[in-house]
Amino acid sequence: MTIETIDPQTPLCFDHITLTDRPLIVCDIDEVVLEFVTPFQTFLKAGGRELLPRSFRLHGNIVPLGSTEPVPDTMVPTLLEDFFQTQDAWQTPARQAAETLADLSGEADIVFLTAMPPRHTEVRRRLLDRHGLSAYPLLATEAPKGPVVRQLHDARDVPVVFIDDILRNLESVRTHAPDCLLIRLMANAEFLAMAPAPSEGIESAADWADAARIIRRHLQHGSHL
Repeated sequence: MTIETIDPQTPLCFDHITLTDRPLIVCDIDEVVLEFVTPFQTFLKAGGRELLPRSFRLHGNIVPLGSTEPVPDTMVPTLLEDFFQTQDAWQTPARQAAETLADLSGEADIVFLTAMPPRHTEVRRRLLDRHGLSAYPLLATEAPKGPVVRQLHDARDVPVVFIDDILRNLESVRTHAPDCLLIRLMANAEFLAMAPAPSEGIESAADWADAARIIRRHLQHGSHL
């Protein structure tokens, strides 16, 4: 789902991340590790609004309850800001996410890379920690993800995997880290059905169990083909 962000880009600090000589898995958060669409819908309804499944975006699909007319586009960033400020009251892990990541962490380093205003990092960190996801360092940025993954991986001679629900992010990583295994994974089936199909070279995972299968195949054979 397209989420229009509102903060300027902020330089990233990698000082809290220590990578080993193992493979690297870089993983998006919203709709991948944590549910986003379903809790955001609950958040909106608490405020007298709802998200209609009319297209794969937020703008134009958030309406007052009982109406089909969208709220002004200028209101959407404010709603997102309010949601992210209180995300720990709404969001929960996607099905199988915590368990699968725990299993994969025995084979690879895992880093979370979320497209979220960096000012919300602290509340997201608390939320992740509360749900047993404290072992994985977190980067929050509104910068394109491709250069971030490239800088994080730093041309190390080990496999690298990137998981996200948004094709724009996957394609950014493909441009800047072309050897990366790319996996599209999205928790909400209703909105996933409206998403554009992945382009060539991007794997689609039905769920976390499927993602783990694709990742392990890549780690064993050095290719996702």
